[in-house]
Amino acid sequence: MLKVVVFDGGYGGEFFADQLESELPILEVIRVIDWRNADQILTSPRKARRVAKNALRPYIGKVDLIIFANHLLTITSLKYFRRKYKKQKFLGLSLKQPDTFIRRDVLILTTKAVTRTINYYNFLFHIKRKVETMTPDDWPAQIDDGELTESEIRTALETSLAHKQFKPEEVILACSQFSDIKNELRNILGSNLKIYDSFSDTIRNTSKILRIRGGVGKKPKK
Repeated sequence: MLKVVVFDGGYGGEFFADQLESELPILEVIRVIDWRNADQILTSPRKARRVAKNALRPYIGKVDLIIFANHLLTITSLKYFRRKYKKQKFLGLSLKQPDTFIRRDVLILTTKAVTRTINYYNFLFHIKRKVETMTPDDWPAQIDDGELTESEIRTALETSLAHKQFKPEEVILACSQFSDIKNELRNILGSNLKIYDSFSDTIRNTSKILRIRGGVGKKPKK
């Protein structure tokens, strides 16, 4: 059985691992969730990389794929890990571009550490729409603890967007923990809200890298 490690510092990694197991049951998914260093993983690329190296040391070179369920690690350190450990395959949650051509207002929910990267500026440059970014850095920990309420989300959104001519019709989730609040976001912003995360794209890329299809582990014919 193909072995895949999912690395993160909180429930976002658990959410992604759940979906990965559901869509590709042929895989043996190993969850490496470093709860103790969750804050460091979210604060800076340097700290996130150091924590990831320590946590993944027992698995590098011994599994078929390692996936970063963390946008900061993906956009700042994926190339580093691929260069350093050339015999190990790595993948991660990338920043998801909207896939429609309609010019709708786009809200991005992410963390401050992500927005401070050159990769994020490049990402914004290619979104040809009206965009606002929110960085509720306290939300991931609250989600992990089961303490973030719909009322708190509503208040934060209303406060952030109150003085702007901006009505989000699409939301990009650039923090894996935020995938747990999709229902709350639709309740607040409308049932027709289009929500993007990177889970589906990453699972499709997992299939390509491991040469499996249909969730049954069949290799494509040559």
